[in-house]
Amino acid sequence: MMENKPKPFYITLLRHGESVGNAESRWQGQAEFPLTDKGRAQTYALAQRWKKENVKFDHLIASPLTRAKETAEIIASALDLIIEFEPLWLERDNGEFSGLTAHEVRQNFIHPLFTTPYDPVGLDGEGDWELFLRAGRALQDLLKREPASYLIVSHGGLLNQVMHAVLGVAPQANSSGTRFRFENTAFAQLIYSPHQHRWAIDKLNDHLHWQDEE
Repeated sequence: MMENKPKPFYITLLRHGESVGNAESRWQGQAEFPLTDKGRAQTYALAQRWKKENVKFDHLIASPLTRAKETAEIIASALDLIIEFEPLWLERDNGEFSGLTAHEVRQNFIHPLFTTPYDPVGLDGEGDWELFLRAGRALQDLLKREPASYLIVSHGGLLNQVMHAVLGVAPQANSSGTRFRFENTAFAQLIYSPHQHRWAIDKLNDHLHWQDEE
């Protein structure tokens, strides 16, 4: 008799819709910003796309920050899902940069010519290595659950480090190395087969429902 192979995990990583902080070019971090009207329109467009494509999720897990929470609520309402909020999926803690515009950060802080992955961001925030470790914990906690179809609503910085964790790419000095684009309401689709420890990346930065982002 053949043994049944463990079922795979289907994981969709979704960045929130455009927020006020995005529109104002702010270092959002864990500061609270609501979605803009455009961000809500992006999210409704994605929800309608997924309804039309008959996309199904078993679980929806979201960052509790307002911009992710609003995004998750719109999706959950359209697809009849229950939201679980998980702080591991919060955006990077940007320390004293949090909530400031890019111009304010450039003007008010000294920026060293060389940084390591272990250095904090914003004087006392999460450096790349610390964020990478948190992303790894978020991923590990997810994979301790039952294999199913999961939708994760999170943030660009954290989702980048999740992708690095999947690929086994450690953070580099000066924040160099591979970056993954996540436009607002863009998503990546991953499949994890636990019996093989094999990842498949089906989609990256998919935002066909909102084409004018580029």
